[in-house]
Amino acid sequence: MADFENNQNIVHKVCRIYTTNADAHNDLFQEITIQLWKNYSKFRGDAKFSTWMYRVALNTAISLYRKSTRAVKTQDISAIAFKIQSHDYDDTEEQQLKQLYKAIHKLNDIDKALIFLYLEDKPYKEISSTLGISEVNARVKMNRAKDKLKKILTP
Repeated sequence: MADFENNQNIVHKVCRIYTTNADAHNDLFQEITIQLWKNYSKFRGDAKFSTWMYRVALNTAISLYRKSTRAVKTQDISAIAFKIQSHDYDDTEEQQLKQLYKAIHKLNDIDKALIFLYLEDKPYKEISSTLGISEVNARVKMNRAKDKLKKILTP
């Protein structure tokens, strides 16, 4: 699966959207890889390999996310551990990205997928194909997801 090796960043990006710590990221990455391997024989080539990969990765993440909402929530120790900060380092952009990801984590699973694909600069045609919805529906849902993010990010 050379195509997988060339596109595995897609899986890592999906994992980052749907997980909050390294262990969960690794677990989800492994599960998505297994699903890609199991379903590779079903890939017909109707769409680009990367589009098919997005679809499998997002569907796997969404399925596991829905199951995990029934699980007990724990806090990642690195989120509360003491960290030494350098005064010379400007972490404004990093903090903005963290805030964005924190806000994205508050969205429902479909909105997360929409925002993820939007941030990946995917055209609405590909977004609609990946998520199995019409292009018009993708645009409407995207505008609503953006509004939700604005509300979350506005103090």
